[in-house]
Amino acid sequence: MKKRDMTRDYMAAARTLSEALPYLQRFNDAIVVVKFGGNAMGDDDAMASFARDIVLLRQVGVNPVVVHGGGPMINDLLDKLGIQSEFIDGKRVTDAATVEVVEMVLSGLVNKRIVQAINAQGGKAVGLSGKDASLMVCEPADAKFGFVGEPVEVNPAVVHNLFEDDMIPVIAPVGVGRKGETFNVNGDTAAGAIAAALKADRLLLLTNVAGVKNAAGELVTELKAAEVEEMTRAGVISGGMIPKTETALQAVRGGVRACTIVDGRVAHAVLLELFTEHGAGSMIRA
Repeated sequence: MKKRDMTRDYMAAARTLSEALPYLQRFNDAIVVVKFGGNAMGDDDAMASFARDIVLLRQVGVNPVVVHGGGPMINDLLDKLGIQSEFIDGKRVTDAATVEVVEMVLSGLVNKRIVQAINAQGGKAVGLSGKDASLMVCEPADAKFGFVGEPVEVNPAVVHNLFEDDMIPVIAPVGVGRKGETFNVNGDTAAGAIAAALKADRLLLLTNVAGVKNAAGELVTELKAAEVEEMTRAGVISGGMIPKTETALQAVRGGVRACTIVDGRVAHAVLLELFTEHGAGSMIRA
């Protein structure tokens, strides 16, 4: 590379850092909950990049919380074990055998892999599930789906204690019932409930689409709750985007300042969303 080109690159990097200063100040000591999807975990480079971004958040004064999924890994192990799944309306029924596999994969394999990735980048991550310290108490979402839970009580004291020790919580979406049952909880739902209980400044839902699009197919970068509801009624928001926007609405109504549906395929999407003017997805406010 020519010296002039290198100088131009350095100047661009310095300008980016300078422009980020107001956002760095804005999010100092803020709580940011990030939902990290299972589909993004299969690539070691993507995992390492995500881990670096989370460590950077902690280094600049943000309190990040990672809530993860792991659907593809659960499916793989169920297949290997020969456990057949029943589906109702396209949703998996989580019976006693399946929920054991869910807990094994989410609280074990996936959770520890993310913890290891963050620690490898210089962070201090601690893995836990919604069962630890009764962080996420659940009731059955619908009896016909078995051990699929809906959070009814979130006790975030353990998360605040980890913040005080400069730790990064990594939470598996496995909840506990009133009678000690184990519940499988949708990752987005768990992230929204935890973010609301923490009164987080931001909830970031990383997904594999650009965000919410209008009727013309254009990305909408900021929406109010009423606009989301109207677009849903009109069928503009449909399919897999509906549960994500529903999670966003529940979160902001529960005390989260804003929720952004972020395109996790974009490199450093979390940093772009928090520390640049244009962001990296669709932000929903109450």
